[in-house]
Amino acid sequence: MEIRQLEAFAAVMTSGSVTAAGRLLGRSQPAITRLIQELESEIGFALFARSGPRVSPTERGFLLYEEVEHALVGLQQIRARAAEIAREENRSLQIAATPALAAGLLPLALAGHQPDHATAGAAGVASGAAHASHIHISSASPEKVVHSVLTGAAEIGLTSLPLEHRGVTVHWIGQAACVAAVRADDPLAALATIALSACSGRRIVTMQNPYRLRRRLDEAFARAGVEPAALIDTNSSLNALTAVRAGLGIAVLEPVTARGVPLADIVVRPIDADIPFYFGVITPQARPASAAVLALIDTLADAARALLPDFTQRGPEQHGALLQALYGDATATEPAAGTPYDTEHTDL
Repeated sequence: MEIRQLEAFAAVMTSGSVTAAGRLLGRSQPAITRLIQELESEIGFALFARSGPRVSPTERGFLLYEEVEHALVGLQQIRARAAEIAREENRSLQIAATPALAAGLLPLALAGHQPDHATAGAAGVASGAAHASHIHISSASPEKVVHSVLTGAAEIGLTSLPLEHRGVTVHWIGQAACVAAVRADDPLAALATIALSACSGRRIVTMQNPYRLRRRLDEAFARAGVEPAALIDTNSSLNALTAVRAGLGIAVLEPVTARGVPLADIVVRPIDADIPFYFGVITPQARPASAAVLALIDTLADAARALLPDFTQRGPEQHGALLQALYGDATATEPAAGTPYDTEHTDL
């Protein structure tokens, strides 16, 4: 299996055609076709279904693409790092974060790391992360954030908590209450605090994954006797906010996106139910964090404190107790934070 074959495969997947893939890679259409055929011959299954000049990925092709994409991104990082070394530059900073934290919290923290170009000029450096010649931000699910940290694709991960994983260190635990988002012209927008019971009879926009925050949201709705007129569920808090802005309902969601990505015509209010959202920062246990990463870890906590009025920062030693509080006796033997974890994954 050669890199050229994988690049040809990825280019066809990305562009949707062999011809366009050839343009992307600067190769002829027959050359791309030959590379794909060689790859299919080596792996033993078809990557694309062909109908005349058109191709469409097979199910196996989609599955393989997930791995190929990771491999090619890693290769690009190696090439970029080699170029940095050749130029004697500081290394780039690799960050993986869930969509909520990547959009709502990370930019605030990074802004605190960058020089004020209006006053500092080329010589100004705010702190550690600003030394990086290139900052790479990858937005992914909590599972993939952890995977990126474990495999070394990311030096630092921002993810929802708790989690159970061998090989990662939790640096701090953040807690803030979920909030409600309504349109500015909704009568509920005039309230300082929205009662969860006010959602009854309304269409509710909520989170999709039943094993994460959605489980606690459903439990809170049940305790409040909420019977929604309809539900819209999504895997993205930003999707929930834009649905509310379009008049599709009221959303109860994690506070980082709601407060960190303000949208016009959307009002964010506290709710009368305690539905905590937990998040934090992880790094690979086997690799000491760099000065830039350590600086960013502290600045992320400062940014969260500035963004979230009720933000509470807890020490990593409370991670095991948090696991047990949320998931019961199954986590009674959970090791202390910063030590190896035994099961595959648990997240909100």
